[in-house]
Amino acid sequence: MTTHSALRVLVYGATGSQAGPLVPALLERGHHPVVVTRNAANAAHLAALGATVVEADLADRARLTAISAGVDAVTLLIPFSATNPADALSYGRNVIDAARDAGVKLIVWNTSGPFQPESGDAPGGGDTRNAVAAHLKASGVPHIIFAPTIYAENLLGPWTAPAVVGGNEVPYATPPAMRIGWIASADLAALMVAGLERPELAGQLFMVSGVEVLAGPELAEAFSAALGREFHYRGIPPAEFGAILDQVYGPGAGVGATAIYGPLWEMAEPPTLAFPMDEVLQLLPVRMRTMREWVAEHVAAFQAQVTITEQHD
Repeated sequence: MTTHSALRVLVYGATGSQAGPLVPALLERGHHPVVVTRNAANAAHLAALGATVVEADLADRARLTAISAGVDAVTLLIPFSATNPADALSYGRNVIDAARDAGVKLIVWNTSGPFQPESGDAPGGGDTRNAVAAHLKASGVPHIIFAPTIYAENLLGPWTAPAVVGGNEVPYATPPAMRIGWIASADLAALMVAGLERPELAGQLFMVSGVEVLAGPELAEAFSAALGREFHYRGIPPAEFGAILDQVYGPGAGVGATAIYGPLWEMAEPPTLAFPMDEVLQLLPVRMRTMREWVAEHVAAFQAQVTITEQHD
């Protein structure tokens, strides 16, 4: 095991599903997470684990500078917004500038989705991510960037989980033939903590995915193996998926998802969304979950979601 000093780490986005696993991952390695949230009540469960909780608004740069003082590193997750991407860029700049002004030694940024430098105005915030990346580089703060594929936790959403528990389908918005390296948020958190412990890797961009690359039917096989009954995969057409998002999150919520997933359905051979992980795991030795293991870990979450749905019917 690599020896390391305990770090005081300012964690952005920890009250959400993507960055939440960073808190237990940091604590397990002997570090001290400082969770940033607008409302401390939303992070009470993280405080109970041993994290320090501080209140701040990402629009308030002076406040961000104050809470950045005395921390060794920052983990950054920006709340990208399809309706106002300028907010995401402003928030990212504020966090980066605050870290620079406070003398933070390392920023580890989770781009929260696929990211290629200079990718232009790609759906899902590609242009905003490039602007944040450029600002991060110009800041002079040492940094490591992690760009994940698709989170396995997307499969806990109301477009997938109820069908799994209440039937024999595993539905998602990608075509059945498309191969994906689904990544668990806990595995990405472990990779980020490993990066925090290796500041000599500053300047690296790690494009990361799960270690398995699964087409739709293979994803269904993992669910079958974990849950002990037969499932098949169903690709959700873009219009149907957008309508589900509109119903769950409000009118207009499905527009961005349709823009991202729609073109995939028009391709004769959809692209593979996965990255080679051998070299990454040599530098950052983390054990990553198989999809079967991930599903087995989340049986209770699938059951809980269906119970809530049934109460509303």
